[in-house]
Amino acid sequence: MREIEMQSINTIRMLSVDQIEKANSGHPGICMGAAPMAYTLFNKHININPENSKWFNRDRFILSAGHGSALLYSMLHLCGFDVTIEDLKEFRQLNSRTPGHPEVGHTHGVEATSGPLGQGIAQAVGMAMAEKHLAAKYNKDELNIIDHYTYAIVGDGDLMEGVANEAISLAGHLGLGKLIVLYDSNDICLDGKLSTSFSDNIIDRVKAMNWHTIKVGDGDTNVEAISAAIEEAKKATDKPTLIEIKTTIGYGAPNKGGTNGVHGAPLGANEYLETKTKLNWNYEPFTVPTEVKENFVNGVIARGKKKEAQWNELVNKYREKYPEFYDSLIAAINGELNINFEEVLPKYEKNESISTRNASGFTMNAIAKAYDGLFGGSADLAHSNMTYLKEQGDFRKESPEGKNIWFGVREFGMSSAGNGIMLHGGLRSFVSTFFVFSDYLKPAIRMSAIEKQPLIYVLTHDSIAVGEDGPTHEPIEQLAGLRAIPNVNVIRPADAHETNAAWQVALEDKETPSVLVLTRQNINVNAEFNCVDNVRKGAYIISEASQNPVAQIVATGSEVDLGIKAQKELENQGIFVDVVSMPCFRLFDMQDEVYKNSVLKTGIKKLGIEMASSFGWSKYVDDVLCIDTFGASGNGNEVMNLFGFNKETVVNKVKELI
Repeated sequence: MREIEMQSINTIRMLSVDQIEKANSGHPGICMGAAPMAYTLFNKHININPENSKWFNRDRFILSAGHGSALLYSMLHLCGFDVTIEDLKEFRQLNSRTPGHPEVGHTHGVEATSGPLGQGIAQAVGMAMAEKHLAAKYNKDELNIIDHYTYAIVGDGDLMEGVANEAISLAGHLGLGKLIVLYDSNDICLDGKLSTSFSDNIIDRVKAMNWHTIKVGDGDTNVEAISAAIEEAKKATDKPTLIEIKTTIGYGAPNKGGTNGVHGAPLGANEYLETKTKLNWNYEPFTVPTEVKENFVNGVIARGKKKEAQWNELVNKYREKYPEFYDSLIAAINGELNINFEEVLPKYEKNESISTRNASGFTMNAIAKAYDGLFGGSADLAHSNMTYLKEQGDFRKESPEGKNIWFGVREFGMSSAGNGIMLHGGLRSFVSTFFVFSDYLKPAIRMSAIEKQPLIYVLTHDSIAVGEDGPTHEPIEQLAGLRAIPNVNVIRPADAHETNAAWQVALEDKETPSVLVLTRQNINVNAEFNCVDNVRKGAYIISEASQNPVAQIVATGSEVDLGIKAQKELENQGIFVDVVSMPCFRLFDMQDEVYKNSVLKTGIKKLGIEMASSFGWSKYVDDVLCIDTFGASGNGNEVMNLFGFNKETVVNKVKELI
């Protein structure tokens, strides 16, 4: 190793340690141990341009082991991103630009939020999928305008997580040759030696999942071997590569290095001083030697500028030769939909009977014909969720231009990959499974919300109407649980027209994920075709009383039709009520008080109806017809009757209420 390289690596180590010591909080172990691989990757290989951090053909990097955020912030500072020394000094402080774990959109140069172990590598898989698909879609002849790598650094904890295994399996199956993962293999976990809880042979495991594998025995000092491994990985174009790099956690710390004592706590004053002595580091805290700055200027910074300039020349040639594809690519990069929804979306007759999952399928296929960027799939349930895009092809190793992703039964991995696709840009992605299995997706839904990525979750079989499959497949608490996540639009449309509107709302949103909760059973169409403005507001009166109402029935999804049936029966008895469709609590809560009071009228009683938990309804209504137990196995109509979801029960509940 050249002296400048050692000095650069020690700069990374000490900048990271300085952040943690000043904050008195953080994880120095990975920062010190993984510094050589981070230096080698960034200064010798990765193509990024800090002056244009959103350059579309840049390489992507995710620190999946997000607890090592101080390492990433040190790299971003040295590489010329807008992360200053003052930012590093504010590590983990309130309102700083250097939070405890990396947050995309918060810190310049961070490509993904990470920290929940396993989700980082899964998002990297999604990024690599997006690159492969867009490359197949746009590259022509020798003009490869989509041509970049996705890199990730992972730790032992990442690779223990189930979501990582789902994603690794999918990546190998799809042959994502532009995905390169550097594995910081240090044999230590938070509680102690890795051997106490984990003995998998990672190389053998991922090799069995169709990955190319390389092992570097000395990751503490041998940057030449690390660089050679990355070069070899780039040549394995038919499969992703994992490079296991053996490191010493907390390298340079004379007493805590190589132990779990350096994983998640500052070194402390004495160990800090001894570390500086061992690393021969004779600088004040937060110092970057001039020659180290120059090393990065001449390395990653100069290379990035050159690569983007070359790409811009390539794009100019592409624009001249393929103007229509160029226009399509620019629109995709800018996130333009260019959909005339009123012309595209299917129309239905009043009282036509169709399930909202079927309606969603028709809507999706209509949109896919008008908009070229829809890209997603289901967890082995496409023909139950009705999410298959006809005549759009399948995204596979041998046909990456296809738009239907066969995720297999990998729900969590699917959703995390969906987040990665969205983060990459150029596409609008969706994922799908049964609503009850949203429990498998919840961490990824939460991540979508934190990252402000408008991934669309298409979740069908939404209630006890599932019937025969019984309590394990009948959602009860899921609606309340997902509604509790900030920045998530949980939309449960009442019919086919509201389903159209739900898709439009979801696609037009720029920073909020949408969960579309859809029926298996048929329901009558009651909403007007152009009801999108009503759905955007979260709730509206779908069926007004013919005289002054004495009560209101407030319902979501299939229960809106039930409410309208009860409304008619009550009117026959001289009792007049409004029926309110409330597809999205969150969107309704965002409206002003004037609108809210125009929908949920003051001074009259309100009954909420939903085949799910009553939790969350009390702020809107006076009484509910809900379910606070698990469901039952049997004919769907019989199960609904068992729990009182019939016209007679609703009528009686309203009478009791008034």
